[in-house]
Amino acid sequence: MALTVLSLVLAVVLYGSLLWTGRQVLRDPSDRMLRAVFLCLLCAGLSFPFGVPAGARLMNGLTADGAAKLAQNLCLLGTVHFLGCFFIHAASDPAAATARARRQTVPLAATAAVITLAMVLTPGGERSHTYATADMREPGVAVFYLMAGAYLTYALAVALVWTVRYARLAGRPLVTGLWMLTAALAGMVLASAVREAATLVRLLGGEVPHPVIVGAKLVLDLAIPLFVAGVVFPGLVTRWASIRLWWHHGRVYRGLAPLWTELHAAFPEDALERTRPDRWWDVLTPRSVHRRYYRRVIECRDGLVRISPHLALVADTEVPLEPEVAALHLRTALRAYAAGDEAPSQAVPVALPDGDGDGGLEDDVRQLTRMSEALAASRA
Repeated sequence: MALTVLSLVLAVVLYGSLLWTGRQVLRDPSDRMLRAVFLCLLCAGLSFPFGVPAGARLMNGLTADGAAKLAQNLCLLGTVHFLGCFFIHAASDPAAATARARRQTVPLAATAAVITLAMVLTPGGERSHTYATADMREPGVAVFYLMAGAYLTYALAVALVWTVRYARLAGRPLVTGLWMLTAALAGMVLASAVREAATLVRLLGGEVPHPVIVGAKLVLDLAIPLFVAGVVFPGLVTRWASIRLWWHHGRVYRGLAPLWTELHAAFPEDALERTRPDRWWDVLTPRSVHRRYYRRVIECRDGLVRISPHLALVADTEVPLEPEVAALHLRTALRAYAAGDEAPSQAVPVALPDGDGDGGLEDDVRQLTRMSEALAASRA
């Protein structure tokens, strides 16, 4: 039951990440590193159904015994190959990286051809066995596992070395994902090396203790979801940060409504040009929310600059007005402005940042929000 739940969670994360990465590739098809990550996830996604009993039975029933095992292993070879391509493109200039990546396809193609031929030459009754029950004295079975294991061990070890190098230099959140990849790849290298040694022992007629085989499979089963998590972790963290910013901007946008409503009624001509969304759901997109947030902040600040002389007059002050004080006198100042009352030509600072933050836009927004909340409370 636990493995079924884990497999379901892994599938959701894997295919969700694949869709998201594919969308990024369509936006920027020239990004070779992004494309390598997409192809790595694609191969992992393609291998997943062949490792599930129902998927394996369906594949074997439609083709021949062993087809699911062959397809799964070919996809796994592709997964580690494109993982290596990611580091190649990250470490080299484009021309050299392309040449190196192409050279890496030679051992991949050779291994894929050998294990395919080995599967074809293996008698039908020996093709669908699991690694634990396979007869390694059968030449086709032994060649299949030895070649696939050798390539996987080599490619994973190379990827592990590059991952450790990058993890020492990277910053958050990438470094966290890289260390997760490091742990996953180390487990995969260990499991693959143990299985390779066990295959040789069984080929020579020796017996491998069952706990060794089970242990290697357990390490691999744990390493695979950790590997997927490491690949998608930086993207998930970035996306979570984007969602938090989207939520924050939407909340502030609504919080500024009382202040904006009063100022917009007095100075409708100061409203910035609005872009009409093509579809109704565009209103909820991050870009639309951010755009409306910045527009409302600017319009509130512009309105306060225009009304500040009247605010200074009704508040009888020449010093900067705190948000709560300005909110207390805002409606009176707006009525005076609407009546055409004379006011000093010089503006008085209203709801200025208090210096507790970094002095940027967020400090300004914080003061505007305080004034809007005070304005709403005065009406209640």
